[in-house]
Amino acid sequence: MMRLQLLICSMILFFFSCDEEKIIPEYETFKYENSHLNYRILYPKDFDETKTYPLILFLHGIGERGNDNELQLTYVDKVFLNPENYNNYKSIVVFPQAPLDDNWSSRLLTKNEIRQVFPENEKPTKSLQMVIKLMDSIVKEDFIENKRVYLSGLSNGAMGSFELLKHRPDMFASAVLICGGGNPLWASEFAKKTPVWIAHGSKDRVVHPNFSLKMAEAIIKDGGNPKITFYEDVFHDSWVNVFHDPNYLEWMFSFTKN
Repeated sequence: MMRLQLLICSMILFFFSCDEEKIIPEYETFKYENSHLNYRILYPKDFDETKTYPLILFLHGIGERGNDNELQLTYVDKVFLNPENYNNYKSIVVFPQAPLDDNWSSRLLTKNEIRQVFPENEKPTKSLQMVIKLMDSIVKEDFIENKRVYLSGLSNGAMGSFELLKHRPDMFASAVLICGGGNPLWASEFAKKTPVWIAHGSKDRVVHPNFSLKMAEAIIKDGGNPKITFYEDVFHDSWVNVFHDPNYLEWMFSFTKN
């Protein structure tokens, strides 16, 4: 009987301890004029407004759109909500969510093998415009370390990130863009200003790896020095490889804006 009671007590303590370790970003909504954008925001443990913290923006893929303000954490929970990373990389992380009727990229869809076209001067989507407004407001906060603002995104989020770098080339200290693409002409805006890590699966046929290759070539041509990773025998889900790489956050955080 005593052993049974001890076992039950141990199980109760275990479940309580698991709940205590669960990291849950706060639910927020950003409003601008007649528009709104759902987002989640993760504050570091023992957040103190009198101190300053790095800021990370993460843009999700096309499959995580919606209005639940939850799906955008589908893949990144194992990275940013991992207790070890949460404690080792004390920062504020913003996870916006695009609605189902919009996305982060102004790319045009085609019926050919390449499937996407990126116009040079297309206006940003409504959702990306809201992200720009959101970031413009957050970086003004006294608790943000303005020289350590970082950007990352996967698939459609990486496309939007390339576009965001075009419109805010002085905002980010570094960017990690996974299985995305953009217009190579955009690179001239940020090539010398923002270190970029471009990652892609070599067998990706949802977003052809040639898009990342062209963006890397353009950045080099315009004086940049990108980190480039192509994963052999990996399809569209190359973010799995990146998120399991301990260099993901380490590389991102190694840069500080001049």
